[in-house]
Amino acid sequence: MRYYVLDRGDQLSVDLSESFHKLAAEQGLQLDAESPDIVVSIGGDGTMLHAFHSFIDRIPSIAFVGVHTGHLGFYADWRADEIPELIQMMCRHNDEGTLKPRIVRYPLVDLEIRKKSGTSSYVCLNEFTLKSVDGTVVAQVDINDHLFEMFRGDGICVSTPSGSTAYNKSLGGAMIHPSIEALQISEIASINNRVFRTMGSSLVLPKHHHCDIYSRKEQNLMLTIDHLNLPVDDLISVRCQVAVQKISFVRYRPFPFWNRVRNAFLG
Repeated sequence: MRYYVLDRGDQLSVDLSESFHKLAAEQGLQLDAESPDIVVSIGGDGTMLHAFHSFIDRIPSIAFVGVHTGHLGFYADWRADEIPELIQMMCRHNDEGTLKPRIVRYPLVDLEIRKKSGTSSYVCLNEFTLKSVDGTVVAQVDINDHLFEMFRGDGICVSTPSGSTAYNKSLGGAMIHPSIEALQISEIASINNRVFRTMGSSLVLPKHHHCDIYSRKEQNLMLTIDHLNLPVDDLISVRCQVAVQKISFVRYRPFPFWNRVRNAFLG
């Protein structure tokens, strides 16, 4: 079993990472930064996002597992004091006669960002947002190549099902189970009056649909892809659709999605 650890960088996470390496070596696990079977994230959900983007080119062949060092995160199954138990389960991952761990696969969102200076592609695990740096965002939103609305407001958020519990939720969007292959479009403080109208409600698109967001004025924009910030002043459009590939998480014990939601928001 080849593994890699990515930690948050604070002292507690660094200490836990060192402890993980020591225990893993004693159990015969192989540290491999190039082609690990499992990537262990130690920290919070932000650490998992960083781990995901660090291994974005190898997503089909890697599974992730999270250890949280604070409050329970949506991507973290294990507490800091459970690291020895996690390592034991990783050691038995491929043993004959043992109960195989469950691999769950969550949908991602593909982005094609077209600018006057060129086109680039990204994949996000949580959400993509488009906001203005110095004024109101003016954007045309097309769904499946047909005009849907002209948007004016603070911005637009496009989330994955797993990301629906993050920024999307604070915008009034729905929480979507990650088994549903979809993306969600939520407005950020849209302008609605007798002159300008938007839908006002979040939209959920299935995997065979896509949306295009066109910049409809010269504007300085900030695009965020999970934790990455991209300032853009020459945006033409952004195409959003459910990605073909998915992220894999290894579950050595059950932790249903709705239990995570309940623990996070209801206590």
